[in-house]
Amino acid sequence: MLAASLAHGDRPYIVTLDGRLTFAEHARRVSSIAHALRTEHGVEKGDRVAIAAANSQAWIETFWATVSIGAIAVGCNAWWSARELRQALELTRPVLVVADERRRALLDPATPTVAAAPTIDIDNDLAARYPDAALPSADVAEDDPAVILFTSGTSGRPKGAVHTHRNLCSVIGFHRSMDAMAAQYGDPVAPQDKVYLLAMPLFHVGSLHNLAVPRLANGSTVALHVGAFEPARVLQLVQDARVTHWGAVPTMANRLLEFDRVGDYDTSSLYAFSLASAPSSTAFKERLRAHLPFAGALVDSYGLTESCTAVALATPLDLAESPGTLGTPIVGVEMEVRDALGNVLPPGEEGEICVRSAYNMLGYWENPEATAAAIDDERWLHTGDLGIFDEKGRIRLVARRTDLIIRGGENVYPAEVEAVLTDHPDVRECVVLGVPHDDLGQEVAAVVVPADPDADAAALEATLRAHAATELAHYKVPSHWRIGSAPLPRNATGKVIRTAVAP
Repeated sequence: MLAASLAHGDRPYIVTLDGRLTFAEHARRVSSIAHALRTEHGVEKGDRVAIAAANSQAWIETFWATVSIGAIAVGCNAWWSARELRQALELTRPVLVVADERRRALLDPATPTVAAAPTIDIDNDLAARYPDAALPSADVAEDDPAVILFTSGTSGRPKGAVHTHRNLCSVIGFHRSMDAMAAQYGDPVAPQDKVYLLAMPLFHVGSLHNLAVPRLANGSTVALHVGAFEPARVLQLVQDARVTHWGAVPTMANRLLEFDRVGDYDTSSLYAFSLASAPSSTAFKERLRAHLPFAGALVDSYGLTESCTAVALATPLDLAESPGTLGTPIVGVEMEVRDALGNVLPPGEEGEICVRSAYNMLGYWENPEATAAAIDDERWLHTGDLGIFDEKGRIRLVARRTDLIIRGGENVYPAEVEAVLTDHPDVRECVVLGVPHDDLGQEVAAVVVPADPDADAAALEATLRAHAATELAHYKVPSHWRIGSAPLPRNATGKVIRTAVAP
């Protein structure tokens, strides 16, 4: 893929508010880094190179240099604490850590794992040190590991999902099929003329596998947002780079709704806007369509770190016909809904979502027990998510199995209760949890952040309780409430970290 990208020459691969990098320049810089990794740091096929840094051009270059010599890029979560970063390095045992200043400060040189792996600054001069270096290559098989990314860690210790060269090439194939389908249905923009906004972290499949990698393969452009998400800077990049496609997490989309200067920026180039990585309610999607000029053809999707890309996609037509759906399985994906005994269920019956495809991860790094629990002998990935197929083959996510609340023998799905509460105009965000109860087993608790930070907590609780009672069965209405102004803790993909919320 790297060698083939030279055909795109002086076209822009990465653009930021501060400059641009052509495909030819990128290949030269990656070749230099790859040569340095081999000759100066002794990186060999199968070795791990950890990248612990915020989004940058250098992050992408380091990734390509690593995988193109047969080594394994370890994408460390840039939001981790020192303990979490140490755990990831202990698990993967990299031969080199490439980190920015903030992440380097978290590394304790006295830690054996850190001491065993040299650490270099990601803003090094390796990209310019060997300007005449040959294009890197390596003798790798399709199912050799290429990348390790970590699960979001909303429960328990994060696990390293191993993604292979086959996985990434398959994701590229999916994006090429989407380009072909778009052209078939009248998309006038050629694939190489499309510009994709990259504002989510690069240690996430949404940005690395589905933006940085296929853009290099297809000759299109990555508009790379650097730094914290600020609507003004992001919209300036959309305007300057003439962004055509943007996949946003709901948190980002919500900040755009609250930003009163969207109209000050030229977003006319942006004709594809999608939601990913975290659930969103039907009412929220309606607000996006009503208030953001580029959200008219909104799409939604369902995927996970273990699947490398979205495994289901909801078109605007799907969302119009069936609000809340996550659409149909994408090309190359087999999807089934199964009961607790593994039997395939018909449409309309709820069970665990299982998927099989060439996108599925190889397994969890050095964790055979977790791998066996997630992937069976026929390579079906058991997602742990509960869903229902409709008669048209569209999947609807009900809840995470681990989030299920069982109250007096009745199942309560947090996502359903949260959707009702967040649709109320007085609620900014909320999370619903189960709390122990001596008689019922569990009761339902809601932690609410009000839209007005000065709202009277008692009055708001009464209002929301009455609102929920009109929308939900009695056993689903929260019996415990906590209302506070502090934002809910979220991980890098925008999901609420339930284990960090006290009911």
